Amino acid sequence: MNFQQIKRLDETYGAETFSRFPVAIAGGCNATLVDTEGKEYVDFGAGIAVNVFGACDAEWKVAVTAQLDRIQHVSNLYYSEPQARLMELLCARTGAKRVFFANSGAEANECAFKAARKYSYLKYGSGRNKIVTLKNSFHGRTLFTLTATGQDAFHRYFDPFVGGVQSAESNMSAIRKTADETACAVVIEPVQGESGVTVLHPEFVRLLEAFCKERDILLIVDEVQTGNGRTGKLYAYEHYGIQPDILTTAKGLAGGLPLGACLFFGKTEHAFSAGDHGSTFGGNPVCCAAAINVISRLTNEFLLEVQGKSEYLRTKLRLTDGVRSVTGLGMMIGLETAKPAKEVVAECLAKGLLVLTAHDRVRIVPPLTITKCEMDEGLSVLKEVLK
Repeated sequence: MNFQQIKRLDETYGAETFSRFPVAIAGGCNATLVDTEGKEYVDFGAGIAVNVFGACDAEWKVAVTAQLDRIQHVSNLYYSEPQARLMELLCARTGAKRVFFANSGAEANECAFKAARKYSYLKYGSGRNKIVTLKNSFHGRTLFTLTATGQDAFHRYFDPFVGGVQSAESNMSAIRKTADETACAVVIEPVQGESGVTVLHPEFVRLLEAFCKERDILLIVDEVQTGNGRTGKLYAYEHYGIQPDILTTAKGLAGGLPLGACLFFGKTEHAFSAGDHGSTFGGNPVCCAAAINVISRLTNEFLLEVQGKSEYLRTKLRLTDGVRSVTGLGMMIGLETAKPAKEVVAECLAKGLLVLTAHDRVRIVPPLTITKCEMDEGLSVLKEVLK
């Protein structure tokens, strides 16, 4: 099908939830994609930080197809080898004790919020159930995670929202006022991606961890976007030297297939009992096989390469005319540009570069396997657009 045929079907039958760019991606290799009309693009978006090994990675495909040759789905009423192996791998790499698998980041966060409330209820009884999040956060689009998202723009039309959720500014004064005796958890993103790729200050995060420990308030770290090598560490909390009570992740976990995970550390290990939570597709064996391949290849050596690529990109971007500031961690980069971000994205697309926005910033989250040649080609387009 050509682009116009695809566009016509989508606009006729698709729910009107997406404002799509005028292109249909048909294939690609690593960080170079091709559309239905044969035009090539350098990919600085990776499916919104999902395709960590880019398009059509050979080793990843072998892992996925090998599992497809066995069985494509196993109910969670039964055991599954790929799921069990991935649980072990994630716990070994992070120090977590147990893992629950979901289909997405929003579902992983739902799981974390429920677990926090049950942990607190069993230990302290009713009335200690407040979930505290940060202003400018983004935690998902289910009703619970949308409530937890600290951006008013996402709260139009959908009230009444879930009770017992409150957002605070990213400072300890605000946290102390909000996380009172009714609070069971505080939720943070190490980098607030959707609101501008803003990195939380290390001192604030360390003080927050100490505050939560002192009051037995659970610290939930949302690494849906920052996890799985994106920041040059396996998980971004490692940059801060802290230990979460619950960690959530998704996006890049399975390298392009839908998989989310909620990791339970220490005192939250036994938060759930049989029947407290569940998922039909969570932990699908094909997705888990893909994730085993991803996590196994995110070695210290590979992550050092990610850090090197990040520094290369950041250095080039800081020297680019029209770039006012560069934010983010690792290969999760935000650009404040002289030209409006939406204009930059549209002009880049026309010239063969895929970039994203995050509020009023340009967001760059390329495949972690992007080559220097692909980076240089993309940077050349961006410089041309911004000059």
